[in-house]
Amino acid sequence: MKIAFQMDPIGDVDINADSSFRLAEEAQARGHSLFFYSPDHLAYQEGRITARGHDFTVQRIQGEHAQFGEEREVDLADFDVVWLRQDPPFDMHYITSTHLLDRLKDSTLVVNDPFWVRNYPEKLMVLDFPDLTPPTTIARDLDTIKAFKAKHGDVILKPLYGNGGAGVFRLDANDRNLTSLHELFTGFSREPLIVQKFLPAVSKGDKRVILVDGEAVGAINRVPAAGETRSNMHVGGRPEKVGLTKRDLEICAAIGPLLKEKGQIFVGIDVIGDYLTEINVTSPTGIQELERFDGVNIAGKIWEAIEARRG
Repeated sequence: MKIAFQMDPIGDVDINADSSFRLAEEAQARGHSLFFYSPDHLAYQEGRITARGHDFTVQRIQGEHAQFGEEREVDLADFDVVWLRQDPPFDMHYITSTHLLDRLKDSTLVVNDPFWVRNYPEKLMVLDFPDLTPPTTIARDLDTIKAFKAKHGDVILKPLYGNGGAGVFRLDANDRNLTSLHELFTGFSREPLIVQKFLPAVSKGDKRVILVDGEAVGAINRVPAAGETRSNMHVGGRPEKVGLTKRDLEICAAIGPLLKEKGQIFVGIDVIGDYLTEINVTSPTGIQELERFDGVNIAGKIWEAIEARRG
Protein backbone atom coordinates (compact mmCIF):
# COMPACT_ATOMS: atom_id res chain seq x y z
CA MET A 1 0.00 0.00 0.00
CA LYS A 2 0.93 3.65 -0.37
CA ILE A 3 1.08 5.24 3.08
CA ALA A 4 1.31 8.96 3.91
CA PHE A 5 2.20 10.31 7.34
CA GLN A 6 0.96 13.77 8.32
CA MET A 7 3.08 14.56 11.35
CA ASP A 8 5.59 16.87 12.97
CA PRO A 9 9.16 16.56 11.61
CA ILE A 10 10.11 12.88 11.72
CA GLY A 11 13.79 13.79 11.70
CA ASP A 12 13.42 15.10 15.27
CA VAL A 13 11.84 12.04 16.91
CA ASP A 14 13.34 9.65 19.47
CA ILE A 15 13.38 6.36 17.57
CA ASN A 16 13.21 4.36 20.82
CA ALA A 17 10.02 6.04 22.02
CA ASP A 18 8.11 7.58 19.12
CA SER A 19 5.02 5.66 18.03
CA SER A 20 4.87 7.22 14.55
CA PHE A 21 8.41 6.02 13.83
CA ARG A 22 7.45 2.53 14.97
CA LEU A 23 4.35 2.55 12.74
CA ALA A 24 6.47 3.64 9.76
CA GLU A 25 9.08 0.99 10.54
CA GLU A 26 6.46 -1.76 10.65
CA ALA A 27 4.76 -0.51 7.48
CA GLN A 28 8.08 -0.62 5.64
CA ALA A 29 8.75 -4.15 6.92
CA ARG A 30 5.35 -5.19 5.51
CA GLY A 31 6.31 -3.88 2.06
CA HIS A 32 4.35 -0.62 2.08
CA SER A 33 5.80 2.60 0.60
CA LEU A 34 6.08 5.70 2.80
CA PHE A 35 5.52 9.42 2.22
CA PHE A 36 6.00 12.20 4.80
CA TYR A 37 4.56 15.71 4.91
CA SER A 38 4.02 18.27 7.65
CA PRO A 39 0.51 19.64 8.34
CA ASP A 40 1.66 23.04 7.06
CA HIS A 41 2.00 21.49 3.59
CA LEU A 42 -1.52 20.05 3.42
CA ALA A 43 -3.77 21.94 0.98
CA TYR A 44 -7.10 22.02 -0.81
CA GLN A 45 -6.51 22.88 -4.48
CA GLU A 46 -9.56 23.20 -6.70
CA GLY A 47 -11.21 20.02 -5.50
CA ARG A 48 -8.05 18.04 -4.74
CA ILE A 49 -6.46 17.41 -1.33
CA THR A 50 -2.73 17.73 -1.88
CA ALA A 51 0.45 17.68 0.15
CA ARG A 52 4.07 18.62 -0.49
CA GLY A 53 6.55 16.26 1.08
CA HIS A 54 9.00 13.43 0.58
CA ASP A 55 9.08 9.72 -0.05
CA PHE A 56 11.11 8.23 2.79
CA THR A 57 12.54 5.10 4.33
CA VAL A 58 13.43 4.44 7.95
CA GLN A 59 16.17 2.59 9.82
CA ARG A 60 16.82 2.19 13.53
CA ILE A 61 19.88 4.45 13.70
CA GLN A 62 19.21 7.63 15.69
CA GLY A 63 20.09 10.71 13.64
CA GLU A 64 20.04 8.72 10.41
CA HIS A 65 16.65 7.15 11.01
CA ALA A 66 14.82 8.80 8.09
CA GLN A 67 16.13 9.00 4.53
CA PHE A 68 14.21 11.36 2.24
CA GLY A 69 13.67 11.63 -1.49
CA GLU A 70 13.23 14.89 -3.39
CA GLU A 71 10.30 17.08 -2.39
CA ARG A 72 7.22 16.52 -4.52
CA GLU A 73 3.53 17.36 -4.50
CA VAL A 74 1.05 14.50 -4.30
CA ASP A 75 -2.70 14.02 -4.51
CA LEU A 76 -3.62 12.26 -1.28
CA ALA A 77 -6.57 10.55 -2.97
CA ASP A 78 -3.94 8.37 -4.68
CA PHE A 79 -2.86 6.92 -1.31
CA ASP A 80 -4.31 3.90 0.42
CA VAL A 81 -3.80 5.23 3.94
CA VAL A 82 -3.08 8.63 5.48
CA TRP A 83 -1.96 8.74 9.10
CA LEU A 84 -3.09 11.81 11.08
CA ARG A 85 -0.20 11.88 13.54
CA GLN A 86 0.77 15.44 14.37
CA ASP A 87 0.77 16.32 18.05
CA PRO A 88 -1.78 18.68 19.59
CA PRO A 89 -2.52 21.48 20.53
CA PHE A 90 -5.95 20.77 19.18
CA ASP A 91 -6.42 24.27 17.77
CA MET A 92 -8.05 25.61 14.59
CA HIS A 93 -4.99 24.59 12.57
CA TYR A 94 -5.48 21.00 13.71
CA ILE A 95 -9.25 21.15 13.24
CA THR A 96 -8.87 22.51 9.70
CA SER A 97 -6.62 19.59 8.80
CA THR A 98 -9.34 17.18 9.94
CA HIS A 99 -11.85 18.95 7.67
CA LEU A 100 -9.52 18.64 4.68
CA LEU A 101 -8.63 15.01 5.34
CA ASP A 102 -12.29 14.15 5.81
CA ARG A 103 -12.76 14.94 2.12
CA LEU A 104 -10.66 11.86 1.27
CA LYS A 105 -13.15 9.41 2.76
CA ASP A 106 -14.31 8.03 -0.60
CA SER A 107 -10.80 7.04 -1.72
CA THR A 108 -8.43 6.85 1.22
CA LEU A 109 -8.49 5.43 4.75
CA VAL A 110 -7.48 8.17 7.19
CA VAL A 111 -6.35 6.89 10.59
CA ASN A 112 -7.75 7.81 12.97
CA ASP A 113 -11.00 8.85 11.24
CA PRO A 114 -10.68 12.67 11.14
CA PHE A 115 -14.41 13.34 11.50
CA TRP A 116 -14.45 11.63 14.89
CA VAL A 117 -11.04 12.91 15.93
CA ARG A 118 -12.57 16.35 15.48
CA ASN A 119 -15.85 15.52 17.23
CA TYR A 120 -14.36 13.38 20.01
CA PRO A 121 -11.13 15.01 21.21
CA GLU A 122 -9.43 13.38 24.19
CA LYS A 123 -10.93 15.17 27.15
CA LEU A 124 -14.44 15.38 25.64
CA MET A 125 -15.04 11.81 24.50
CA VAL A 126 -14.93 10.64 28.13
CA LEU A 127 -18.06 12.71 28.83
CA ASP A 128 -20.04 9.93 27.13
CA PHE A 129 -19.02 7.64 30.01
CA PRO A 130 -19.74 9.52 33.27
CA ASP A 131 -19.97 6.27 35.27
CA LEU A 132 -16.33 5.50 34.39
CA THR A 133 -14.81 8.91 35.06
CA PRO A 134 -14.00 11.00 38.16
CA PRO A 135 -16.22 14.02 38.89
CA THR A 136 -15.53 16.51 36.09
CA THR A 137 -16.45 20.05 35.11
CA ILE A 138 -15.59 21.89 31.89
CA ALA A 139 -16.00 25.65 32.12
CA ARG A 140 -14.38 28.99 31.43
CA ASP A 141 -16.42 30.75 34.12
CA LEU A 142 -14.43 31.18 37.34
CA ASP A 143 -17.43 30.90 39.69
CA THR A 144 -18.35 27.52 38.22
CA ILE A 145 -14.81 26.23 38.69
CA LYS A 146 -14.67 27.64 42.24
CA ALA A 147 -17.90 25.86 43.12
CA PHE A 148 -16.49 22.56 41.85
CA LYS A 149 -13.33 23.03 43.89
CA ALA A 150 -15.33 23.96 46.99
CA LYS A 151 -17.31 20.73 46.61
CA HIS A 152 -14.37 18.39 45.97
CA GLY A 153 -11.49 20.17 47.73
CA ASP A 154 -8.51 18.58 45.98
CA VAL A 155 -8.66 18.96 42.20
CA ILE A 156 -6.66 18.84 38.96
CA LEU A 157 -6.96 21.87 36.66
CA LYS A 158 -5.74 21.80 33.06
CA PRO A 159 -6.39 23.32 29.63
CA LEU A 160 -9.09 21.44 27.74
CA TYR A 161 -6.98 20.93 24.61
CA GLY A 162 -3.50 20.57 26.08
CA ASN A 163 -1.25 17.53 25.86
CA GLY A 164 1.83 15.89 27.31
CA GLY A 165 1.17 17.16 30.84
CA ALA A 166 1.64 20.83 29.90
CA GLY A 167 -0.34 23.26 32.04
CA VAL A 168 -1.60 20.63 34.51
CA PHE A 169 -1.97 21.86 38.10
CA ARG A 170 -3.03 20.15 41.30
CA LEU A 171 -4.91 22.47 43.63
CA ASP A 172 -5.42 20.93 47.07
CA ALA A 173 -7.93 22.06 49.67
CA ASN A 174 -5.55 24.71 51.03
CA ASP A 175 -4.40 26.12 47.69
CA ARG A 176 -5.02 29.82 47.00
CA ASN A 177 -3.93 30.00 43.36
CA LEU A 178 -7.13 29.19 41.48
CA THR A 179 -8.04 32.78 40.62
CA SER A 180 -4.49 33.59 39.49
CA LEU A 181 -4.29 30.47 37.33
CA HIS A 182 -7.67 31.27 35.82
CA GLU A 183 -6.40 34.76 34.95
CA LEU A 184 -3.26 33.26 33.43
CA PHE A 185 -5.09 30.72 31.25
CA THR A 186 -7.87 33.02 30.09
CA GLY A 187 -5.37 35.79 29.39
CA PHE A 188 -3.77 33.89 26.49
CA SER A 189 -6.48 31.45 25.40
CA ARG A 190 -10.20 31.43 24.70
CA GLU A 191 -10.59 27.72 25.38
CA PRO A 192 -12.35 26.41 28.50
CA LEU A 193 -10.60 24.62 31.33
CA ILE A 194 -11.27 21.12 32.59
CA VAL A 195 -11.25 20.43 36.31
CA GLN A 196 -11.45 16.95 37.83
CA LYS A 197 -11.44 15.56 41.35
CA PHE A 198 -7.88 14.61 42.28
CA LEU A 199 -7.31 10.86 42.39
CA PRO A 200 -4.70 9.92 45.04
CA ALA A 201 -4.14 6.63 43.20
CA VAL A 202 -2.05 8.58 40.68
CA SER A 203 0.90 8.18 43.08
CA LYS A 204 0.89 4.49 42.05
CA GLY A 205 0.78 5.43 38.38
CA ASP A 206 -1.34 6.63 35.49
CA LYS A 207 -1.98 3.60 33.31
CA ARG A 208 -1.89 3.97 29.51
CA VAL A 209 -4.02 1.23 27.98
CA ILE A 210 -3.67 0.77 24.21
CA LEU A 211 -6.65 -0.32 22.15
CA VAL A 212 -6.48 -1.47 18.53
CA ASP A 213 -9.77 -1.27 16.64
CA GLY A 214 -11.66 -1.22 19.94
CA GLU A 215 -9.80 -4.12 21.60
CA ALA A 216 -7.37 -3.75 24.51
CA VAL A 217 -3.92 -5.10 23.59
CA GLY A 218 -1.95 -4.16 26.70
CA ALA A 219 -0.91 -1.38 29.06
CA ILE A 220 2.03 0.41 30.56
CA ASN A 221 2.10 2.18 33.91
CA ARG A 222 3.49 5.72 34.04
CA VAL A 223 4.71 6.64 37.50
CA PRO A 224 5.24 10.32 38.44
CA ALA A 225 8.73 11.50 39.24
CA ALA A 226 9.43 12.40 42.87
CA GLY A 227 7.56 15.56 43.83
CA GLU A 228 5.42 15.48 40.66
CA THR A 229 1.69 14.99 40.22
CA ARG A 230 1.96 14.52 36.46
CA SER A 231 2.94 11.10 35.17
CA ASN A 232 3.32 11.92 31.46
CA MET A 233 6.59 10.62 30.03
CA HIS A 234 7.10 14.06 28.41
CA VAL A 235 7.59 15.47 31.92
CA GLY A 236 9.66 12.71 33.50
CA GLY A 237 7.12 9.97 34.19
CA ARG A 238 8.70 6.52 34.41
CA PRO A 239 7.16 3.71 32.33
CA GLU A 240 6.70 0.38 34.09
CA LYS A 241 5.41 -3.04 33.04
CA VAL A 242 1.81 -3.63 34.17
CA GLY A 243 -1.04 -5.97 33.39
CA LEU A 244 -4.69 -5.27 32.64
CA THR A 245 -7.00 -5.48 35.65
CA LYS A 246 -10.62 -6.56 35.67
CA ARG A 247 -11.60 -2.89 35.94
CA ASP A 248 -9.39 -1.97 32.96
CA LEU A 249 -11.13 -4.62 30.87
CA GLU A 250 -14.56 -3.38 32.00
CA ILE A 251 -13.65 0.14 30.86
CA CYS A 252 -12.35 -1.13 27.51
CA ALA A 253 -15.47 -3.26 26.98
CA ALA A 254 -17.62 -0.17 27.57
CA ILE A 255 -15.79 2.17 25.21
CA GLY A 256 -14.34 -0.27 22.65
CA PRO A 257 -17.44 -0.70 20.44
CA LEU A 258 -17.78 3.09 20.03
CA LEU A 259 -14.09 3.46 19.13
CA LYS A 260 -14.34 0.71 16.51
CA GLU A 261 -17.57 2.14 15.06
CA LYS A 262 -16.04 5.61 14.73
CA GLY A 263 -12.85 4.43 13.00
CA GLN A 264 -10.51 5.09 15.92
CA ILE A 265 -8.06 2.30 15.15
CA PHE A 266 -5.16 3.30 17.43
CA VAL A 267 -6.27 4.74 20.78
CA GLY A 268 -4.55 5.21 24.13
CA ILE A 269 -6.75 5.64 27.19
CA ASP A 270 -5.58 6.89 30.58
CA VAL A 271 -6.75 5.08 33.71
CA ILE A 272 -5.97 6.17 37.28
CA GLY A 273 -7.07 3.64 39.87
CA ASP A 274 -10.60 2.66 38.85
CA TYR A 275 -11.28 5.74 36.73
CA LEU A 276 -11.00 6.60 33.05
CA THR A 277 -9.56 10.13 32.69
CA GLU A 278 -8.81 10.55 28.95
CA ILE A 279 -9.41 8.81 25.62
CA ASN A 280 -6.47 9.85 23.40
CA VAL A 281 -7.29 9.73 19.70
CA THR A 282 -5.29 12.56 18.12
CA SER A 283 -1.73 11.21 18.34
CA PRO A 284 -1.51 8.52 21.04
CA THR A 285 1.80 7.01 22.02
CA GLY A 286 3.12 4.12 24.10
CA ILE A 287 3.60 1.45 21.41
CA GLN A 288 7.34 0.96 21.85
CA GLU A 289 7.28 0.78 25.65
CA LEU A 290 4.47 -1.79 25.54
CA GLU A 291 6.27 -3.86 22.90
CA ARG A 292 9.43 -3.99 25.03
CA PHE A 293 7.59 -4.88 28.24
CA ASP A 294 5.26 -7.51 26.80
CA GLY A 295 7.27 -8.82 23.85
CA VAL A 296 4.40 -8.29 21.41
CA ASN A 297 4.19 -6.57 18.03
CA ILE A 298 1.60 -3.88 18.69
CA ALA A 299 2.48 -1.98 15.49
CA GLY A 300 1.82 -5.20 13.59
CA LYS A 301 -1.62 -5.53 15.20
CA ILE A 302 -2.42 -1.96 14.14
CA TRP A 303 -1.38 -2.62 10.55
CA GLU A 304 -3.39 -5.85 10.49
CA ALA A 305 -6.49 -3.85 11.47
CA ILE A 306 -5.77 -1.27 8.75
CA GLU A 307 -5.08 -3.89 6.09
CA ALA A 308 -8.35 -5.63 6.99
CA ARG A 309 -10.25 -2.37 6.53
CA ARG A 310 -8.59 -1.74 3.18
CA GLY A 311 -9.50 -5.27 2.05
